[in-house]
Amino acid sequence: MARSREIPAVQKGEVMLRRTKIVATLGPASSSQEVLEQMIRAGVDLVRMNFSHGTVQDHVKRAELVRAAAAATGRCVGILADLQGPKIRVRKFENNKIILHKDDIFILDAAYDGLGNQERVGLDYKELPNDVSRGTVLLLNDGMLEFDVIEVRDQEVFCRVVRGGELSNNKGINRMGGGLTAQALTVKDMEDIKTAALIKADYLAVSFPRNGDDMRLARGLMRAAGGNSLLMAKIERAEAIQELSGIIDASDAIMVARGDLSVEVGDAAVPGLQKRMIKLARAKNRLVITATQMMESMINNPIPTRAEVSDVANAVLDGTDAVMLSAETAVGEYPVETIEAMARICLKAEREIEDNVFDRRIIQQEFTRIDQSIAMSALFAAAHFKVKAIIALTQSGSTPLWMSRISVGVPIFALTPLRETLTKVTLFSGVYPIEFHSLSRGQLEEWSQIEAAIVELGLVEEGDMVVMTIGDASGKAGHTNTMKIMRVGDHRNL
Repeated sequence: MARSREIPAVQKGEVMLRRTKIVATLGPASSSQEVLEQMIRAGVDLVRMNFSHGTVQDHVKRAELVRAAAAATGRCVGILADLQGPKIRVRKFENNKIILHKDDIFILDAAYDGLGNQERVGLDYKELPNDVSRGTVLLLNDGMLEFDVIEVRDQEVFCRVVRGGELSNNKGINRMGGGLTAQALTVKDMEDIKTAALIKADYLAVSFPRNGDDMRLARGLMRAAGGNSLLMAKIERAEAIQELSGIIDASDAIMVARGDLSVEVGDAAVPGLQKRMIKLARAKNRLVITATQMMESMINNPIPTRAEVSDVANAVLDGTDAVMLSAETAVGEYPVETIEAMARICLKAEREIEDNVFDRRIIQQEFTRIDQSIAMSALFAAAHFKVKAIIALTQSGSTPLWMSRISVGVPIFALTPLRETLTKVTLFSGVYPIEFHSLSRGQLEEWSQIEAAIVELGLVEEGDMVVMTIGDASGKAGHTNTMKIMRVGDHRNL
């Protein structure tokens, strides 16, 4: 018999069968174990820890809290550590905010250390005067305010207000079309990477990467810190679109971060870019999260707007691995209800996805690895043969990752003894982690143990057909070399 696990990694019902994963941001509204447990039961697969806030001790405690809540609910939940990135922001004001009107002249002053007023405000980003010139368009507070630069005088950037409104403490600055030279990894980020390694984060999100080199630097720092997090590039700069292919190649995953990206490239460009990014990431066997304001109204309301329902559903139809909640679960009044609504929308949208699609690119692709060819063979078999599930024994998670790039309408169960692999695959669309420790002395005995384990969990029944992938060198990553189509229960008759 396979050794029973203390914490089942999957649960029966629609939550388990949902292909699209849900990422929820932690914050004051989700800081207790009780609420976290409710959120996980409602469908959270991965939690996002925003490293813009909190100390090392805070992050350690939150990670412990997440794992305790996951254990209490009997589910595997991954952790995403999200780096703050460069602070391209104004500083604080005397009265916390000002009101600017069209044609006002306002100064962004990199040398000013006092509190801001109606005339000027200091900057966290001291390089701004070097990055702009007369005619540059600056967008503040997520594009709500628009400034035209009319003169740069030493450390002062003189601006004419084109679109006015409220400007308050610490609001962000973007340059229309991109072009700010801020480094992706700040000194704080480099220290926070050590913290992410300490808490064994499954994913590390890098804010504002400009190119693949930024991601390679982050990976090197993570490995130097002793961590093994998968690297996620947040695509939120105009420059990143030009370098998209290289950034994806240097990453394990990307996030379609629609907030800053929308400000820099224009809101009308984002829907098309979202589809393009998701398609390219999947083609390169990378994971993708779609984020920003997906259920924004539910910060204060118990139900989403019709537009938000469509936004989440379209991301699912685009092929995203996961959809992400930010303020909705961090500070919102209805964190659990928001997750329930998002899960419901994902399930409905998934029913409209056309399965069993093997396009010419996949059929004609040449594989350089045996385990990848086995993964594709399993998918092809599942698509053309009536099977209940795909069972993938895995060490690294590579085989189920490749399988997750194509939807064939069959759940993929990733069986592994490794805790870090269990929590990493929580982000893979259509893949469900199961902890499995083989005690067999031969492959036939191991197949029987696998059958017993998945039947015990209620994932399949006697007589169901399944596709299994496994390696001869059991316990070694990258050694999957066998695909087997079998009927559950047959091994007990041998």
